[in-house]
Amino acid sequence: MKNSFFRTVFISVLFLCLAGTIFTQVSFSSDIDNNIEKIQKAYKKIRDMKGSFTQINTIRDLNKSDTYKGQFFIRQPFRMTWMYTGKAAQDIYINNETVLIYKRGEKQAYRGKFDRATFGQTPVALLSGFGDIKQEFTISGSGNSLLLKPKNPLGTITSISITLSDDDFPIKSFVIQDGRSNVIEIELKEVKLNTDLKDSLFEFTLPKNVKIHEYNP
Repeated sequence: MKNSFFRTVFISVLFLCLAGTIFTQVSFSSDIDNNIEKIQKAYKKIRDMKGSFTQINTIRDLNKSDTYKGQFFIRQPFRMTWMYTGKAAQDIYINNETVLIYKRGEKQAYRGKFDRATFGQTPVALLSGFGDIKQEFTISGSGNSLLLKPKNPLGTITSISITLSDDDFPIKSFVIQDGRSNVIEIELKEVKLNTDLKDSLFEFTLPKNVKIHEYNP
């Protein structure tokens, strides 16, 4: 159960950070080639980024959709903070190989190590340069969209689609679908680049009364 939970977190909130790595290794023609080049040029200039997001999780078997909102902060090479607001308020910190998920309403936190042996085939591993995207995915697309389909089993993921933006940050949204037709949609808003984000945004600072559960894959 915990393995599934952590994989879902990694895949749903981190994929936008992979684009710079993913698309530096692929060569196509026409719209796909142009879109890849656009992303490459943008990522070469990015030191950090921040913005807000809306995330919709749809569970087909339950015929249920939940909507979440919040803010995100990312600094290269591998530091990220995602802050969810509302009834499901939680903070997700990733600092190199350490992951901490703080569920504010429950006053509990889950801390673990990003283990490449366990998660090495998930998209987040590509952020650190592991894996060969040409071998891992079949890539297609048209207009302002790209579609990635895993060639080999990638957890329960069947496809990852990306919608491009005309803004300075070239990704508007992305959608992850699994074998049960469950869907995670994330739309990025008000993205700002290279604002020299402070170290404090990425530090694991928790109240003293929070119980920390250690997670071992």
